[in-house]
Amino acid sequence: MSTVLTMAMPKGRIFEEAVDLLRQAGYPLPPEFDESRKLIIDAPEAGLRFILAKPMDVPTYVEHGVADIGIAGKDVMLEEERDVYEVLDLKISECYLAVAGLPNGHDQRVAPKIASKYPNVASHYFREQGQQVEVIKLNGSIELAPLIGLADRIVDIVSTGRTLKENGLVELEKIADITSRLIVNPASYRLHATRINDLVERLRTLVESKEDVQ
Repeated sequence: MSTVLTMAMPKGRIFEEAVDLLRQAGYPLPPEFDESRKLIIDAPEAGLRFILAKPMDVPTYVEHGVADIGIAGKDVMLEEERDVYEVLDLKISECYLAVAGLPNGHDQRVAPKIASKYPNVASHYFREQGQQVEVIKLNGSIELAPLIGLADRIVDIVSTGRTLKENGLVELEKIADITSRLIVNPASYRLHATRINDLVERLRTLVESKEDVQ
């Protein structure tokens, strides 16, 4: 293939599910691909080059053109609001964003404190609800915030709900369903439209076939 597309992907669950999806779509990714600790991995037979990044950084790499395409969770897309094309819902890594807190917690403050690694999403949500809140940005262990009195509630990703339960928290409100999306740099789309459209259609056909089976 003459054009090698650079794809930014997050490590972890999304990476594993996306690699499986790409293989099913006919892209020959080598077996050692799964175990590699490299941050840049070439897959010449597939015509792809991969940049492995933190989930929040994927849209940044795509927006700035160091990656032509990327795979990012909808939660990241909502938070980052980057100038990229969101071209396909891959229907993988399903979860949702929710508000949670202590079961008997009562907000005593005029502006309750909300802890989240999604400060923009949290601010926008509570503004839409007509609630005045103070949002505190945390990068991890969000469930800890209500337990130590740092925040009254949290906004975080929920998958099984197990982490909330184990920390004595309950889900209070659901904000949005989350899946992983295929995103494209606008300039790359113009330059490599044929290759990118081929990849999108192969993945779209696969995703739709899986939906038909369910």
